[in-house]
Amino acid sequence: MSARDFSNLKFGLDTFGDVTVDDQGNRESDAKVIRNVIEQIKLADQLGIYSINVGEHHRDDFAVSAPDTVLAGAATVTNQIMLGTGVTVLSSDDPVRVYERFATLQALSNGRAEITAGRGSFTESFPLFGFSLGDYNALFEEKLELLVQLLGDQPVTWSGKTRAPLENQEVWPKTEQDISLRVGVGGSPESVVRAARLGIPMALAIIGGDPARFAPFSKLYRDALAQFERPELEVSIHSPGHIAETDEQAIEDQWPHYQTMYGRLGRERGWGPMSKDHYLAEVSAGSMYVGSPETVARKIVHAVTSVGAGRFDLKYATGTMPHSKLMRSIELYATKVVPRVRELLAESDAEVWG
Repeated sequence: MSARDFSNLKFGLDTFGDVTVDDQGNRESDAKVIRNVIEQIKLADQLGIYSINVGEHHRDDFAVSAPDTVLAGAATVTNQIMLGTGVTVLSSDDPVRVYERFATLQALSNGRAEITAGRGSFTESFPLFGFSLGDYNALFEEKLELLVQLLGDQPVTWSGKTRAPLENQEVWPKTEQDISLRVGVGGSPESVVRAARLGIPMALAIIGGDPARFAPFSKLYRDALAQFERPELEVSIHSPGHIAETDEQAIEDQWPHYQTMYGRLGRERGWGPMSKDHYLAEVSAGSMYVGSPETVARKIVHAVTSVGAGRFDLKYATGTMPHSKLMRSIELYATKVVPRVRELLAESDAEVWG
């Protein structure tokens, strides 16, 4: 990807609807968290952010289990922001129902619906909905191929092992515009090649280490697109972070909430305890976009130029961090970080082509 291409770089936001505390440290109700997510989406829309992606989880530390319903609510109070998932856990869902829900969202939003299909990093939906983790790969592969067919808006004939077959089946409602689809990839070469084979834009989840480590996946994707005779498609990056007026404030804002969140995950998954030294190392040299607008902007420039990404999505919500701090982070991202990234890329472009 040449330096000239970054003039069209898109900027998005991601949230999992983490259950937060208020400014006094009291846990918010799930209902309040969902209403706050709508307020965050409204702010992002007003400030001109390209997209918002809402995650799907089925556990007590996240309030959003039905992101498409949250997005439908947001569709009625926003005007221009793309409304997507991050991710739709397709393996434990029914592609027909996914199509129906997003076709409805597409109508409500006047063409702003986007599905990011993925396996998800949590597996609680499998037993909850009666699926076996032994079918982890087969469920996703089959259902993704079916979803791609359904999004073609034509009668579908399909058979597989993971759901009932379809014979010349129509699905409704019909859409006025095509529904956008991405596939979330965490670093599996097989997943990269599959996305290219199916002709789906790829969203790379880069949540640790130098993002430049993922450049080979971007190259593999583009090489595979060419091999399958597909047009070049967008690669996007999803990474966590938090923005405040200074580096020190951003680090101290996020650390206790990050520690709580990853401490729980560590206990569940057998990781060691989360240390502040590890956190600071990730902030300094990894894929944590935590700091002042200038610091975060420079890290984003490094990420998108290393990977050749056409879109950067900041996961701005971290564990229990209060709504007020999330709103300020969104504001700084839109008003300070985005224009500064564009300035830095333009300066780099001028140096290359001047």
